[in-house]
Amino acid sequence: MANDSEATLLVVDDEKEVADVYALKLEREYTVRVAYGGEEALEKVDADVDVVLLDRRMPDKSGDDVLGEIRDRELDCRVIMITAVDPDFDIIEMPFDDYLCKPVESDDLLEAVRQQLRARGYDDRLNQYYEVTSKLALLEAEKTPQELETNEDIAALRERAERLEAEMDESLADFDDFEMAFREIGRHPGR
Repeated sequence: MANDSEATLLVVDDEKEVADVYALKLEREYTVRVAYGGEEALEKVDADVDVVLLDRRMPDKSGDDVLGEIRDRELDCRVIMITAVDPDFDIIEMPFDDYLCKPVESDDLLEAVRQQLRARGYDDRLNQYYEVTSKLALLEAEKTPQELETNEDIAALRERAERLEAEMDESLADFDDFEMAFREIGRHPGR
């Protein structure tokens, strides 16, 4: 696991201009690789990559499929979905670490990467909590209260978050600042 300043990021987007802009923003602080599609991403992702910034909708291989293969390979990297696809209930079962909706502001992009690099150092329960609360925050911003109230998966996700939080009472003292910073990232522009 690299120090934050030595971290390697993989930016994946089939829109060359978008991928290049993200890379330009990030290469001041990190080593950055760029892939212009899902197949190329799978060629470039390896054990040296710490964070993958992954577009969801790509013509050659979808970001969902790339994410699945990254997890199947058991690579120890964090994955941030960066996409124009509005989140829906399908994200509940997806094994990503964060989800940002395009367009993404530079500060939000950098802070999301920093948070994922920090999260690598936390124990597994905290990472699970981060993943669950990220999904809840996305769906709460996207869905109506009625849709959320009647969805059993949301109820189970909330229960899981509460259970994880209860298990980590000691760890959460340091997490308060992290969680506040997490909530301040603009994951869904215009909301």
